[in-house]
Amino acid sequence: MPQGHGDLHKRKKSGGRRRAYRGKRAFEMGGDATETLVGENKLTRGRARGGRLKMKALAYRFANVTDPSTQKSQKVQISKVVKNPSNIDYQRRGVITKGAIVETPLGQARVTSRPGQDGVVNAILLQKS
Repeated sequence: MPQGHGDLHKRKKSGGRRRAYRGKRAFEMGGDATETLVGENKLTRGRARGGRLKMKALAYRFANVTDPSTQKSQKVQISKVVKNPSNIDYQRRGVITKGAIVETPLGQARVTSRPGQDGVVNAILLQKS
């Protein structure tokens, strides 16, 4: 089900409510959420504004993980989604979104990219405590 992303639902600077003066328009409509799973790489192309294309990852097996202490990045395999703070259901189903914690051979890493919109998984290695 498409979602509206217009400015009609926002509040004024004063904090007052902004009442919608018209219905939803087609250019304000968004698409369905792309829920990226751990699996064999599967990308799809989606339309964006201005005739651009968006690469959407439906499934992804590898992540570009950066170690903050050495500033080195390498491509490693994702074994599973450990935690997803955006949605408890995503955590159970293993959906990768921005902010999700994934398990890799290097250790746990936090996803910094938006795989459903960028088509790539970038992550930062978490420090072991």
